[in-house]
Amino acid sequence: MSIKTSNKILPDLSKLEPLDGTNYRHWSQKLLIFFEQLEVDYVLTTDLPSSDPPTTTSTYSNPESSTGSPTTVAVADQVKKDQVIDPEKYAKDNKTVRGHLLNHMSEPMFDLFVVQKSAKDIWSTLESRYGGDDAGRKKYVVGKWLQFQMTDDKPDVEQIHEYENLVTNVLSEGMKMCEILQANVLLEKFPPYWNDYRNHLKHKKKDLKLQELISHMRTEEANRLKDKLASQNLNSDNANLVKSSFVNRDRTKQEKGHKGKNSEKRQFKTTRGQIKKKKLVCYVCRKEGHKSYQCNQRKRRPSQ
Repeated sequence: MSIKTSNKILPDLSKLEPLDGTNYRHWSQKLLIFFEQLEVDYVLTTDLPSSDPPTTTSTYSNPESSTGSPTTVAVADQVKKDQVIDPEKYAKDNKTVRGHLLNHMSEPMFDLFVVQKSAKDIWSTLESRYGGDDAGRKKYVVGKWLQFQMTDDKPDVEQIHEYENLVTNVLSEGMKMCEILQANVLLEKFPPYWNDYRNHLKHKKKDLKLQELISHMRTEEANRLKDKLASQNLNSDNANLVKSSFVNRDRTKQEKGHKGKNSEKRQFKTTRGQIKKKKLVCYVCRKEGHKSYQCNQRKRRPSQ
């Protein structure tokens, strides 16, 4: 997550790899940009200003001359510089820079430099030890480039940008590499679900450059996304049809069930599975063979 200070968005250092002695150039450039945006980078090149007023060396100068000697000019510049830098602010900024330097080091490097209290001394020591190691730096950037591998759990566009940055780092070290080689290496770094497309490109007779391959990848990714959305819509329509058929079938079962209950009012099954009609029983005289309205014992009905 980026830090916002005084309406400035600072770069995110959470993903910066700790300094281990082989990645000094990339590590130092990231931190230097960070310090420049914080406006504390002067600590890396400036000594702690003295609290005592600077003493000047008296030199003879011609009063008629408009300019003094070089020694006088140098002393005046140093006095002006010491007056601009506030010792309290310098001490505070030194703590900030030193803390960031130490917090972004590996454990062995941290134990080596934690005893130094000056951020300038730490920076100068690192520059003298690792800044001029061109061979080690080249091995580091080439190793990062060769170890790169695309995966399925990251967006393809983000991984393509990462590969382009690795290629740029290799070229910035003065190593020459044609664009066809850059494209062929990226072709071998495709994730597993790109295997069919990679084989398709390998059978082409034309050699693609890096930017041409990236353009092909973006077109292919857009087509795959379009096909995926169409497949999802088709599956959704099929699911709705299946659901509606199940609803209609359940409704039909319920209607048949109600009819069956009404038809069973006057029927029952015997032990042998034969269906017989229920016998009519009069609830007035409790005798079988007639209904209550046909009963002779019913009130107001003359006996027959």
